[in-house]
Amino acid sequence: MAKVAIVGATGKVGQYAALSISRIPYVNEVQLYGRPGSESVLDGVARDLIDSFAATGTDSHVSWSCNIEDLKGSDIIVLTAGVARKPDQSRLDLAVENAKIVADFSQKIGKIAPNSFLMMVTNPVDIMTHVALRYSGKKPNEVFGLGTHLDSMRLKSAIASFFQVHVSEVHTRIIGEHGDSMVPLWSATTIGGIQISNLPSFAQVPIEDIMQQVRSSGQKIIASKGATVWGPGEAIATLIRTILGNENRILTVSAYIKAEVHNIGDVCIGVPARINRSGVYPVPIRIEPLEVRNFQNSVEKIRGITREIFSVLENGE
Repeated sequence: MAKVAIVGATGKVGQYAALSISRIPYVNEVQLYGRPGSESVLDGVARDLIDSFAATGTDSHVSWSCNIEDLKGSDIIVLTAGVARKPDQSRLDLAVENAKIVADFSQKIGKIAPNSFLMMVTNPVDIMTHVALRYSGKKPNEVFGLGTHLDSMRLKSAIASFFQVHVSEVHTRIIGEHGDSMVPLWSATTIGGIQISNLPSFAQVPIEDIMQQVRSSGQKIIASKGATVWGPGEAIATLIRTILGNENRILTVSAYIKAEVHNIGDVCIGVPARINRSGVYPVPIRIEPLEVRNFQNSVEKIRGITREIFSVLENGE
């Protein structure tokens, strides 16, 4: 049984993630952490969760704290803390402000909970994952981000809708930045085990429209209801369940790569990774030439911004 802590639990994503995580059979404690001054909100969230447990028969314990020392003993720490993205703001616009928050928390977490996995949700998630990796002092397999996992699920849903099949029949993924330069792997997409390009109707797939829908999905939800909540919350819980259940699934998350994708690396970015109780391990893959070029462009974009962020952090700007 495991303890999962959520840093930034007063936010909408943190609250819903707590509910989803509490339903995982391997979890016996969900800890809600918030900054000093958020005690009343945390207490309310905890009480609300406990009421839901009574209704569903969930056997899990909820605790809350504003003392970061209480993160000690956590198996997984989910970091959602940061400034929320506005409707007209890109994830990258958030980079400097959130990097300072993530660096501070990661440094403390590295000392308080050295044996924990650190999962990054704060945007821009690829850059924040690299910040967390550097400042926590943890190993690369112990730090990962939500990355393009949710984007991949959005693409999967769109493809299933177009072909009018159950979503479980579609296997696809998006790699690269969790943002505008994301790269769909059509070469790795199958429906019912059949390579999608072998289906005659593939010629009618509105690829650009679908990708625009995937890229803008988060912004549209934010503009409509203020925040993306249920999608990220369920995606977070899926990754935690995969680790704690030692499932050895291959999911697309933000992880540090060296040369797993056509010798492109030295960056944290969305890639397929084998996930189990020992951590997150990028899977070496070979993809089509156009996909390689697009992935290289995405990597260079994230790598460049990451370097700028590290420069700001190190120089105290």
